[in-house]
Amino acid sequence: MNWLPLAGIAVVVLGFALRLNAALVVVLAGVVTGFAAGMSAQEVLAAFGEGFRNNRFLALFVLMLPLLGLLERFGLREHAAGWVARRPRMGVLRVLLSYLALRQVTAALGLVSLGGQAQTVRPLLAPMAEAAARETCGTLLEEEAQKIRAMSAATDNVALFFGEDLFVAFGAVLLIQSVYAGHGIVLDPLDIALWGLPTALCAFIIHALRLRRFSRRWQR
Repeated sequence: MNWLPLAGIAVVVLGFALRLNAALVVVLAGVVTGFAAGMSAQEVLAAFGEGFRNNRFLALFVLMLPLLGLLERFGLREHAAGWVARRPRMGVLRVLLSYLALRQVTAALGLVSLGGQAQTVRPLLAPMAEAAARETCGTLLEEEAQKIRAMSAATDNVALFFGEDLFVAFGAVLLIQSVYAGHGIVLDPLDIALWGLPTALCAFIIHALRLRRFSRRWQR
């Protein structure tokens, strides 16, 4: 057995330990692994191209991160916070509850990529919620700001997790259908998605109550 291709793992560990650019570390690890496996430069480049083609949605996500970083560099977070600051009656509850409803509805329609931790929560939702809290209580300690960011991230997770199960073409729905079909039980994906409605509704109500209790802290 040729152990040399495992050198790419050492490159990843060393690069992350030195806090180098993650994308460059991963690319370098791929190059090292390819050369260690006896591949030519052309074969390594072809492997990168094939991986990009086969995982183009992931590649688009990776390309989105530099774009978001550029937008944040030019004040995206500040503009989002300023928009809420000009509407003092919004409050933490209205900001997070509005996003919860929007995210769950769009996820139920299969538009899961419209939100997310990197592309929505960090640059938009969290700054808006923090600005709403500042309008209520004046100042925020770092610990309080971290709690608002955590609740913003949790709101996205809850809405996505229980909303996407209502989309008939979602992988989990099709998996449920295939498992039952393997046991001789024929179910329509639409029926499975509709039976997810009560759970999604309960999740929305429970998290809305959590958000209400959370927002009362800033009102006090």
